[in-house]
Amino acid sequence: MPGSAVVPYPSGRPPGVGAYPVPAYPGQAGPPMGPVGPGGARPRPVPAPPRDSWRPPRRVDPVPGTPFGIVQLDVPPITSGPAVAALVTGIASILVAGVVGCLGLAGIDTDWGGWAAGAFAVLAVLLGLAGVLLGEFGRRQTGRGGPGTPWAAGPPPAGGSSTVRFRGRGVAVAGISCGAVGLGLTLLAFAMALLFQA
Repeated sequence: MPGSAVVPYPSGRPPGVGAYPVPAYPGQAGPPMGPVGPGGARPRPVPAPPRDSWRPPRRVDPVPGTPFGIVQLDVPPITSGPAVAALVTGIASILVAGVVGCLGLAGIDTDWGGWAAGAFAVLAVLLGLAGVLLGEFGRRQTGRGGPGTPWAAGPPPAGGSSTVRFRGRGVAVAGISCGAVGLGLTLLAFAMALLFQA
C-alpha cells in the first residue's frame, strides 16, 4: 500500500515458541508422553495381549446383497460348567455316603441310627443322581458336534452362529463315575444300617 511502512519480522525466535514440548513424529525421538505422577514417575506400559487373542477368524459369512461379511472369530475353548458341577456333586455324594455308614454304625444300640442314616441317604442319592445327570450333559456338551449338539466341540453346523467350544470331557466322565459310586455306596451303607438296626 502506498505510504505504509513495511515492518520486517524481527530476527530470532518469536516469543512463547519453545515454552511447551512438541511431540516428535513417529520414528523420531521425542519427549515421553503421558501424565507424570508424584516424583516424576510415569505409568507402566500396557502388557502385550495373550497368545490366545492372536487366533485367526473361524469363518466369514457373507451378507447377501452387500460386499461385506460377518467374521466369526475363533474363540478359545472353555471348560464345561456342567462337567465341573458333576464332579463336585459326585464327590459330595461319596462323602455323604460315608456319613450314612458312620451314622448307621453309631446308632446300632439306639433307635435313631436308621432314621439318621435314611435322612442322609436321601441327600446322598440326590447328589449322586445330580452328578450322573450333569456328567452326562457335560459329556454330550464336550463331545464332537452332531445334528443335536450345535454347542459341541466340533465345527458349527452350516448356517449356525455358535463358535463356542467346550472342553472337559474327562471331568464329565469322572463326575458320572463319582455319582454312580456315591449311589452304590449310599445304598450299601443304608442297607447295612437297616440290617444293624434290625
